[in-house]
Amino acid sequence: MLEIAWFATRLFIKGQLLRDPVDFIKKIVFGTVIGLTLFLSLAQTEIPLGLAVITSSLITGIVMPYLFRDFKMK
Repeated sequence: MLEIAWFATRLFIKGQLLRDPVDFIKKIVFGTVIGLTLFLSLAQTEIPLGLAVITSSLITGIVMPYLFRDFKMK
């Protein structure tokens, strides 16, 4: 398992893993902004902080596969 992760990391650093790295970065940033915005809005309410973390993480985890449905690797 670690060997696969190391191989993928080396390909990513060399720029040979992704077909369109700019699109990948845009999707990562968009998903992160969604999660951060949701977390900050929930943290401002009267609910416990742990529930805000769990809820925003769950929603972000649900959104990420939708964002990467057409993700292409080399």
